[in-house]
Amino acid sequence: MRVICDPSPLARPEEYHKEQRDKMPEQFRNYDANCQTDNVMRTYREMHTNQTLEFVLKKKEKWCKFDRAKLTIMEALDMLDDLVDESDPDIDLPNSVHAFQTAERIREVHPNKPWFHLVGLIHDVGKLLALWDEPQWCVVGDTFPVGCRFSEKCVFPETFKDNADCKNETYSTHLGIYEEGCGLDNVHVSWGHDEYMYQVLIHNNTTLPDEGLYMIRYHSLYPWHSGGDYDFLCNNHDRKMLEWIREFNKFDLYSKSDSLPDKEALKPYYQSLIDQYLPSSVLSW
Repeated sequence: MRVICDPSPLARPEEYHKEQRDKMPEQFRNYDANCQTDNVMRTYREMHTNQTLEFVLKKKEKWCKFDRAKLTIMEALDMLDDLVDESDPDIDLPNSVHAFQTAERIREVHPNKPWFHLVGLIHDVGKLLALWDEPQWCVVGDTFPVGCRFSEKCVFPETFKDNADCKNETYSTHLGIYEEGCGLDNVHVSWGHDEYMYQVLIHNNTTLPDEGLYMIRYHSLYPWHSGGDYDFLCNNHDRKMLEWIREFNKFDLYSKSDSLPDKEALKPYYQSLIDQYLPSSVLSW
């Protein structure tokens, strides 16, 4: 069993964890009130110190060879049963359960958008990186652009002070290596499960629409979609997709189902979606 402390707190919807379920939405990402604040701070300090542009490019080079494993989506989801979020020490909720909870909540509200249901199911599967010995600070947590000045809208912005890019004459400027309006697709974002899962899907020729791919790739980019920063890097397509990311995060962060999903009963439906949006049943990871 691999335990990680995901510093992006999630609503815990299981019926015996009432305190979390009864929280108002603004309480979920309250780092000051989180009993795991020390762990969270340590994770972000390591992340913000080590995630430089050079680091991100090396991670992309390593993991975008897709030579780590051959797995179906369902096999990958089953592997997530060995991954538990340490940020809630009183519960034992595997990430695979959160995947089905998120998907089912989306399905309830958006019954006619099957691609959206599948996004809910697979959005965190990139956390397999943690099972393959990547440190948690380059797997989970809020993401941010690298190669330009770090935003004050990032959580714990003071922890960037030891990042080598802060001393680089180009990377420490407002635009850095980018041009205004270049589009997020041309921006390097800190390495984590979001970017990895997006790259896996693209490599394996997914037919998910852009809305779904943006949700997967940028759902942890809180300084942008929640903090309102980095619009200067966005193009009009990014801004159009922003509303979809915000819609997705309602279900990812604030899911409040009162019952745990019956995964085995749900698998045939979601397998049909996998077959529809991924041409190969076995993916290269």
